[in-house]
Amino acid sequence: MDFVCDAPGGKTWFQLTSEAEAIAESSLMGHAVEKHFRQFGEQAAASYAPSMSLPYIERDIGLKDHVRRMMPLFLTLRDGEGGGLATAMLPSPDPHGGRVRPIVVGVANTDPWPEHGSAIKALAAHFKIPLDSAVCYPYRRG
Repeated sequence: MDFVCDAPGGKTWFQLTSEAEAIAESSLMGHAVEKHFRQFGEQAAASYAPSMSLPYIERDIGLKDHVRRMMPLFLTLRDGEGGGLATAMLPSPDPHGGRVRPIVVGVANTDPWPEHGSAIKALAAHFKIPLDSAVCYPYRRG
């Protein structure tokens, strides 16, 4: 995981950078982030077009960076002891990256805003994007 930003209350946002981390996040948080991480990774890999002027053995050298740029950002909010609090999926900051609706969920897909709203605001400020619960929490009943 890569550090992203600190949040109020001793909380910290980290970016999930591997499928193994996404699998661990799904297990810890009781939701399906691993499935989405894998699907977006496969889509990004399929969009990779290496230069045909490169020797065959060198064509996939840029694949990992391409996938990372094209994929949405998958983030986890952790407390001071490393406990999982919320998971977020944000659009890739790369202008050529795929566009997705930002999603933020808590443990077992619960609404994280009541307990972690200030941490979500810190994430929104860090990336300079709005993260409104009415748009970003997909399981709202109403």
